[in-house]
Order: sequence, then C-alpha cells, then structure tokens
Amino acid sequence: QGQVVICRDGEVLRIGGALTLTTVPDVCPQVALQIEQGAHVLDFSDVTEVDSSAVALALEWQRIAARSGISLRLENLPASMLNLSKLYGVSELVQPN
Repeated sequence: QGQVVICRDGEVLRIGGALTLTTVPDVCPQVALQIEQGAHVLDFSDVTEVDSSAVALALEWQRIAARSGISLRLENLPASMLNLSKLYGVSELVQPN
C-alpha cells in the first residue's frame, strides 16, 4: 500500500510517496543511513500522504542527526504533517527555527 521513493542529490534527500504506518518501518533505516552518510536536508515536497507515524519518523531522524552532531533540515513538510506536529506539541522539534 503505497511506495516510498527516496532520491539523493548531494546533501538533499527527496522523499516521495506515502509516509504512513505501513511504510515507515522500511523507510526509517534507509533514511537514517543516508543522514549518517551526509544527507542533511530532507525534502518532503513529493510526499503524498502522512499520518501520525510520519511525525514520529521525523522526530527519530532528528534524534539520529543530533547524535551524530548533524544539523538536519526538514523542508516542504505537508500541511497535514505540520498540523499533526502542532496537535502533539512537537512542532518545534519537527521543524526547529
């Protein structure tokens, strides 16, 4: 149910497709590895669907980056993902200023 596409261009990692409970378990380790290998910008402009697991995923990627001393930037987050992060009170963690 829904395929996630991950494309790397330098330090930018473009994520496309549905980030939902069914896709998150496969996507998390792939992106974590890319972060550790120098992808410091995650571009969500091609993400088509999210649920609360996408917010948890973004938080996990932020933790992984922080552990490695990397400043991770999340770009073009879907409005629904921003709304969910506000609802859960973690919007500052998902998209720090």
